[in-house]
Amino acid sequence: MPLNLTRSRQLQQRAESLLPGGVDSPVRAFRSVGGDPPFLVRAEGAYLYDEDGNRYLDMFGSWGPMILGHAFPPVVEAIREAAGFSASFGASTAAESTLAGLVQQCFPSLEKMRFVNSGTEACMTAIRLARGFTGRKFVIKFEGCYHGHSDAMLVKAGSGVATLGIPGSAGVPDETVMHTIALPYNDLEAVRQAFATRPREIACIIVEPVVGNAGTIAPLIGYLEGLRDIAHQHGALLILDEVMTGFRLSLGGAQQLYSIKPDLTTLGKIIGGGLPCAAFGGRADIMNHLAPLGPVYQAGTLSGNPLAMAAGIATIEHLIANQHTIYPRLAKTTAEIASGVAAIATERGIKLTTNQVGSMFTWFFTGNEVFDYASAATSDTAAFGRFHRAMLENGVWLPPSQFEAAFVSIAHGEVEVALILEAAGKALRR
Repeated sequence: MPLNLTRSRQLQQRAESLLPGGVDSPVRAFRSVGGDPPFLVRAEGAYLYDEDGNRYLDMFGSWGPMILGHAFPPVVEAIREAAGFSASFGASTAAESTLAGLVQQCFPSLEKMRFVNSGTEACMTAIRLARGFTGRKFVIKFEGCYHGHSDAMLVKAGSGVATLGIPGSAGVPDETVMHTIALPYNDLEAVRQAFATRPREIACIIVEPVVGNAGTIAPLIGYLEGLRDIAHQHGALLILDEVMTGFRLSLGGAQQLYSIKPDLTTLGKIIGGGLPCAAFGGRADIMNHLAPLGPVYQAGTLSGNPLAMAAGIATIEHLIANQHTIYPRLAKTTAEIASGVAAIATERGIKLTTNQVGSMFTWFFTGNEVFDYASAATSDTAAFGRFHRAMLENGVWLPPSQFEAAFVSIAHGEVEVALILEAAGKALRR
């Protein structure tokens, strides 16, 4: 039965008169999956509630940060208490060092760090710092990996760029991206060849250790270690973009899961407990090149915002205290959801490849193994769109893109697993 989205449609029409496409982030427009985007009024635990009174099981978790579920009481209380003292000071607070200490406890590679407001800002500044530290210009990134919407990184990016079928972005001069080298993910030989061509010109390699912005794609055995070794052999830095994977795949992110120590790391999503917050950090000798100690400039009035610091502290303290139960439970629940739906597809002769790492996963509508962006792009996006619309009508809200990871929170349990399998049973048709 079609959803009643009368109020949401009215709000969308109003929004389109004020906001480009009616949205503040492109994927929210549902252009790649079709149908009407519901307008939300609240969320609790694993569920979202819209303006028309519909309830949905949330499978994208605000694109990753809601690992504890929505409106988690300790986080809500921390934000409420902090807001009572002011939403912003533009000056230092003790909470910044408190959160930094918790982050360093989980990510020892971050000898020093700096808080910013978004993953885009963290990645942009980490790259600037790598260039300033090495005195080199070129950056290696990988096709389908999204490191924010700074000009130099919108080259064969994933996320909304892939979702909307845009090769890059208008408004980005060729001169801005001429020092960005985009290579296939999981292909070490391509990296070796790039360094052979420019042996003393490449400042850094930046990579999502587990890709989430082209759908979930895991690194092949030895890939991350190979990137580190090649970079260091040529005097370049390795940056792990853990904006999505940090605190999600394990308490210490992908670098703990895969035993890889980067030179710099970017973090976001979970680090702010649902509020705008991100960080970049790494070796102290590199970080000391930042102003006011060094010549690499970065600033932000709202960096270290007290509300975000409070939410981040409450979130990470809970993850640390309960890590031995939270992460195994997340992985188990995610596996039950991912494999359960895959089994339904197989039974009905539908080509579906399922990739899962920890509590993030993707159903690719293809019969091919997915190990890089090119293989992900073989997916039948029209079939995914039909699946997305049918799942939404049956009360399950998936990421509205074939090329985005889905996420599970600790609020997802047996009831939610049963709900999504029932919905998939209705949605999957030959």
